[in-house]
Amino acid sequence: MRGALHYREKARRFLTILCPIFITQLALTATGFCDTVMSGHISEQDLAGVAVGANLFMPFFGSFLGIISVLTPILSQLYGAGKTERIVFVVRQGFYWSLLLAAFFLLAGVLFVPFILDGLQLEPKVECVAAGYLAGIAPGIVPIFLAGVLRNLIDAHGHTHLTMMITLVTVPINVAANYVFMYGAFGIPAFGGMGAGIGSSVAFFLNFMLNILVVSRLEPFCSYRVFSHVSRPSPAEWRHALALGIPIGSTMFCEMSIFSAVGLFMTVYGTVVVAAHQAAMNFTTMIYMIPLSASMTLTILVGFEIGAKRSEAAREYIRLGRLLTFLFEGSIALLLVPFRAEIAQLYTTSPEVQEMLEVFLLYAVFLQLSDALDAPLQGALRGYKDVHATFLLAVFSYWIIGLPLGFLFANYGGLGPYGYWVSLISGVAIGAIALMARLRHVQRRYA
Repeated sequence: MRGALHYREKARRFLTILCPIFITQLALTATGFCDTVMSGHISEQDLAGVAVGANLFMPFFGSFLGIISVLTPILSQLYGAGKTERIVFVVRQGFYWSLLLAAFFLLAGVLFVPFILDGLQLEPKVECVAAGYLAGIAPGIVPIFLAGVLRNLIDAHGHTHLTMMITLVTVPINVAANYVFMYGAFGIPAFGGMGAGIGSSVAFFLNFMLNILVVSRLEPFCSYRVFSHVSRPSPAEWRHALALGIPIGSTMFCEMSIFSAVGLFMTVYGTVVVAAHQAAMNFTTMIYMIPLSASMTLTILVGFEIGAKRSEAAREYIRLGRLLTFLFEGSIALLLVPFRAEIAQLYTTSPEVQEMLEVFLLYAVFLQLSDALDAPLQGALRGYKDVHATFLLAVFSYWIIGLPLGFLFANYGGLGPYGYWVSLISGVAIGAIALMARLRHVQRRYA
């Protein structure tokens, strides 16, 4: 990347980086979409089991990858400042502490998942599918965490199209592996919902191998010679990275865990409600890839411009990103309302699930608009390496305000399961308002 002088050039660069990120995120989410659709066509119990397993897995998985994502602003600022000699050292240290995170992640799963599943009092088959899904995905944790280090190196240099290409190769393999292991083929027995986890592990290994190939063979990454030798571990560098990464991961955990907590609370309303809610959240997550991609793009560009000491250019990127995100999300929200019945039919053949899913999709419209305000602000603040206040605001808006409101609306406000959707919308909107104030404060420091 180089410094842009004109607003039109900034817009072109923003879209150049954003589009591959969006395609990458959409492809990754398509895997979850296929998991949901394929399990839904096996049985309601398989759909519910995959939903419960994913609700337990994704908040922790996403938050740990969020910790690793701290490498994006660190490396982009180093790249913007021209300190390329530090980049390879930071990446090699990233391998060390990402392995520690993977080991901790797996150990926590072995220790706590059985007790959590027992406490949910699920139907026996649903519990079996959820446990199988988590067991199937576990072997892929180490390779995907290491791949995350390499992916942040690639993205921090603005080469997001390479990440997109890797994803476009791995996702079809993931879907094919899901089919083989879920339905049975080539002499492999049908594992049902558990097969979705096994298919993800296969894709995680492939993703890691392709990232290694890119970093070792293509410029500018091969010039760093990341794999030429092993650097001595530097606990001081680990502390620096984790001091920034843990708040980022904790913020993501607050966001993702509240959605998963709501999904787990839905279990008291029965399998039909769980299935409909999971399908609605899956569709909403796909649409969320637009603001998420804008957020990741802003982290790269703001970090690069701040590293190069161009604070006004960073402000222009932020304004541009916020505007485009809201326009895109608003347009999709308008299309969702008249086509929600057709969308519901994609997810399930059960009339009961379809009927409830159509109502959930109406609430999804307002959630999309709140996300369009919130996500770009988070990405901008990460570009400034301002992460601690973002974490505290996430705790306040999601867990102190959002989830208690959902409990009250659901149990005392007469809204039932829909009350939790109202709380999600409220929590995201409150978080966006708080982040606006925080961003203004941070920008004044760089004025």
